[in-house]
Amino acid sequence: MKRIVALVIPLLVLINVALAQKSNILKSDVKFQLKNLGVNTGGTFKTLQATINFDADKPETGTIEATLDVNSVNTDNDLRDNHLRSDEFFDATKYPSIVMKSISIKHKGGDKYVGQFNLTIKNQTKQFEMPFTYDTDATSATFKGGLKLNRLDFGVGGKSLVMSNEVSVSIEVQVAK
Repeated sequence: MKRIVALVIPLLVLINVALAQKSNILKSDVKFQLKNLGVNTGGTFKTLQATINFDADKPETGTIEATLDVNSVNTDNDLRDNHLRSDEFFDATKYPSIVMKSISIKHKGGDKYVGQFNLTIKNQTKQFEMPFTYDTDATSATFKGGLKLNRLDFGVGGKSLVMSNEVSVSIEVQVAK
């Protein structure tokens, strides 16, 4: 009997891990902004999937993996959206996803945390640090963070005299508990 229990418990753990579902995202807001001709311009990505395993009491054991659908880019201008999906920018046909995976997460005090992440855009992966907050209520948890990146590091668009290389990204994700 002990032998069966010793086999069943690890099997149940493995099944639980194998069947891990994407986090139930209640709301997501991923915005980007850069200067073009000296004017702030930007947009959003409408489709985000994430697997978030996070315990505020043990953030170092947590993992976050998020995937954006490049085809969901929205700047409220169909012509610009199609241009961003083209091979000159995101090349959505060849690289349909942007992926962010945590490497480590640390608590900085209160509701403040900082994560080290790998960000992959167009098959180019760069490591970056992103501070974020984590707030909860009875039914949900909300993660809010932001970062700045150089679009040229990922081969997004070419060199330009009128378009900034620096892109600001803000992320807010609310998940069910």
